Amino acid sequence: MPVDPQVQVLLDFMAGSGGAPISHETLAATREGFGMLVAMTAGAGPDSVAVTDRAIDGPHGTIPLRIYTPTGGRPVGAVLFIHGGGWTIGSAEAYDPIAKIVADGSGAVVVSVDYRLAPEHAFPVPYDECWAALAWVATNANDLGVDPGRIAVMGDSAGGNLSAVLALRARDEGGPALAAQVLVYPATDADLDRASYVENGAGYFLERSTMQFFWECYTASGADAHDPRLSPLRAESLAALPPALVITAEFDPLRDEGEAYAAALAAAGVDVEQQRYDGMIHGFAMMPLAVPAGAAALEQATRAIRRAFGTLAR
Repeated sequence: MPVDPQVQVLLDFMAGSGGAPISHETLAATREGFGMLVAMTAGAGPDSVAVTDRAIDGPHGTIPLRIYTPTGGRPVGAVLFIHGGGWTIGSAEAYDPIAKIVADGSGAVVVSVDYRLAPEHAFPVPYDECWAALAWVATNANDLGVDPGRIAVMGDSAGGNLSAVLALRARDEGGPALAAQVLVYPATDADLDRASYVENGAGYFLERSTMQFFWECYTASGADAHDPRLSPLRAESLAALPPALVITAEFDPLRDEGEAYAAALAAAGVDVEQQRYDGMIHGFAMMPLAVPAGAAALEQATRAIRRAFGTLAR
């Protein structure tokens, strides 16, 4: 099907706004513009969520966390939320409305981790800091008022990548036990030659050249992009991982690797729900105010969390 008309309006607006392609020289401006885009297309988020900021010790210094607690009832579980942005842009502040929506919709405490960004802090820094945040959530579940057996990870794009590799690490290191992983158009492989890159590599918000830049920034430390800690689709085994929801978009360069990851999880015996949103582009789920399908995708995500936590009404 064609691009959704409301998405096309956004694409036309962004094309008319001009701006230089992302590069090391334009990175600061891109980071600022990304935050403005999320604010414009996501709104303020629900006000039925209490928000607190704190910091924890991490392997590379202090890690800021933003904690969202629903005020409408006692939460039973916690979600570690990892923002997207190619490991290079984005922030907990920019994703504030999305985290509020997830907390309100899931009825869970959401802990959003403001990990350091590449290329200044390339792999393994974001990976290490998100792992430290997950360990903190598990260790402090009682203080958060949640069941330590009801913890999930969720992220979009690079955040989906980090969520997937945390699930692998938790399995391999004997915990923390995860009840679910919610992967929204995740980056799962450094192969930029899949059909969806050819079909959607230009003109649909996220472009192939941008992903190439993101991968170069994330591996600036000399890391191998094909390492399963960066490309989870290349993991030796995907067995014994938590149930997964994998959301993809029709006009997204990352579509095929996300769907390949869902298929590989299912082949390994993991309980998987996979949903492609036709007519959508990369980033649509972070645009619930501007794109109704974005709100629908976030509702699907929060339902998956409720299902995993056993709080979904029958």
